[in-house]
Amino acid sequence: MAGRRRWSTEEILDAAAELLRTSDADSFSVRKLAAVLGTDSSSLYRHFRSKTELLRAVADRVLLTAMDGYRHEGDWKQRITSLALHVREAFGRQPQLAAVWGRYASSGTGSRLVMEEVLQALRMSGLPDEEIPARYHRLAVLIAALISSEAGVSTVTPGEHEQGMELFRVAVLGADPERFPALAHFARDVRPLGADRRGAFDDILAAQLAHIEAAVRPG
Repeated sequence: MAGRRRWSTEEILDAAAELLRTSDADSFSVRKLAAVLGTDSSSLYRHFRSKTELLRAVADRVLLTAMDGYRHEGDWKQRITSLALHVREAFGRQPQLAAVWGRYASSGTGSRLVMEEVLQALRMSGLPDEEIPARYHRLAVLIAALISSEAGVSTVTPGEHEQGMELFRVAVLGADPERFPALAHFARDVRPLGADRRGAFDDILAAQLAHIEAAVRPG
């Protein structure tokens, strides 16, 4: 009798990424992945010790994809902005994996490349070395949160989107001006969370970089 096929690490990651396109990290399991591959879970645990390790590896491949198209050009702010947009774009093509990245992070080559680039850019800014780790951490949390939030919006179905828009209109345009005077005043100009995500991403990131720039001591 022929033995079961031996799947390579890359093939397992390909299948996991495809499975995660139609599910989330909570419903994903090594058992389900093994069923898709026509094998048993024990064969996959030879490559990855746990579900979390597997999910981290899948997210790391997205970071590697982002770094493939990235070129470190310009000043430190331009480098960080360009890198953030490349990561955003990469996860935009696989939005379910953005939530995986935000929750499980990554420790692979892709993650190290992103960390290296941000840390190098921050050194270019003129910040003292002792301040750079904390500034890096704030940037990393901000970028991961923005990308994960945007990915969550992008996975909403058209029906769910329309329902959400209707609820938004009722909540805002129907606000009692006596109880919610500011909301009633700005009702026709306030936009839902899903509106102009790219503009919000750019503005929030730019504000954080401006904050870092202002902290650089002269000389």
